Amino acid sequence: MKWNLRWAAARRDIWRPTQLQAAFAEVGFHPSLSKVAALWSNKPITVRLDDLDKICTALQCTVADLMEAEPVAVVGSEHGPQRLVAGEEAGPGPGQARPLPRPSTGGRRRSLPPN
Repeated sequence: MKWNLRWAAARRDIWRPTQLQAAFAEVGFHPSLSKVAALWSNKPITVRLDDLDKICTALQCTVADLMEAEPVAVVGSEHGPQRLVAGEEAGPGPGQARPLPRPSTGGRRRSLPPN
């Protein structure tokens, strides 16, 4: 995902994290300045849906304005790397099987409980 917070903020003539924090305060959202600066300068790993709703309200934008799906390269394709958008599935091709997860016991199978 591409994080477009700065672009959405620029459309409202907001150019600094302190200005963004003031816009958040107008809608009753009061994150710390360090959290606002982290959202401003980095792509967040996670964003709470409540916070995302408040960000969109403060910037008068939609979630689609803040986040944009980016193409993802699929490794191991017969015809070279195939580009997919996040969320699409590239099911296994002919003769390919999906990998199975390893058991959580370090690769050993558990014995059955006694009868």
